[in-house]
Amino acid sequence: MHRVKLTTDERRELEAVIRKRSGSAALARRARCVLLWADGERRVDIRAKLACNDAFVTRWTKAFELQGLAGLVSLHPGRAPVRPVAKLEARVLNKTLKHKPKDGSTHWSSRKLAAELGDVSFSAVQRVWRKHGLQPHRLERHLVSNDPDFETKAADVIGLYLNPPAHAAVFCVDEKTAIQALDRKDRMLPLAPGRAESHGFEYKRNGTLSLFAALNTATGEVLGMTAPRHTSEQFVSFLGDVVGTQPQGREIHVICDNVSSHKTELVEAFLAEHENVRIHYTPTYSWWLNQVENWFSRIQRDVISRGIFTSLKDLDKKLMRYIRQHNKAPKPLKWKYDNPQRRHHQFF
Repeated sequence: MHRVKLTTDERRELEAVIRKRSGSAALARRARCVLLWADGERRVDIRAKLACNDAFVTRWTKAFELQGLAGLVSLHPGRAPVRPVAKLEARVLNKTLKHKPKDGSTHWSSRKLAAELGDVSFSAVQRVWRKHGLQPHRLERHLVSNDPDFETKAADVIGLYLNPPAHAAVFCVDEKTAIQALDRKDRMLPLAPGRAESHGFEYKRNGTLSLFAALNTATGEVLGMTAPRHTSEQFVSFLGDVVGTQPQGREIHVICDNVSSHKTELVEAFLAEHENVRIHYTPTYSWWLNQVENWFSRIQRDVISRGIFTSLKDLDKKLMRYIRQHNKAPKPLKWKYDNPQRRHHQFF
């Protein structure tokens, strides 16, 4: 076997690889083998210095001769990933979309489907699912409105968002009912490096409150009031508070759902007394058209879900504090509903 003849640049590159402290030890060993061979060292001496065999010397000196320094990284350029053929994709898709597992499972796993097909690996199933955006393990829920006047009511509400009457105030009103004042029996373990915040599993119930909220769609400000229960009397009282925040005689539009407490004789009497107030009811099962529900999800996430409340008074204080802080820098919602024909809301 003839000796490799190195150019000045090649020798400099090989020596740089050997000197590099943060480089690959295996690559440095191969580079040293090429240098020793090019310098006329005997095989027996190279084997002793590198603790290798003759096959190692032959393999990497030939690789360098054929591809230069790149040849020492790998002799094999690799191959393109295997892509499922159309026939295989069709089989996987047909089984996934049109059939259920025979063992009674509600959905397929990649391994279960691969075993069912027999000659397909679970990784191939995963590639087909990934390509076509299939996620059999996921389940979403939706709620469909059965209101015969859905389009008319939805258009009325959306019109107030997009093109409210001049000089009028538009409020989205609703109540978040039965908020529990839960206290933990065991002490809370605070957030720490490498450890999530931890709450005791056992809790103590200290009663419930209902939170009435009115979101000003123009400014994003929220008016709030807590009450022991969500009765029609409390709803009317809250509407009075909302009206009291506006200049006398100003036109006020209230968007709310059609729950029974919003349609009582007390409410009708209030509207008769305040002719400048008009209520717009969202379609049945379409609470998601009400912007205040978006804000309710925020206070649920930020305050209620992980909150620890020693009493109803403590719960009320923390809810009101959140509202006050929110109103220091309120922002109107960038709400979008681009298909008035859609009657359902998707849950994730």
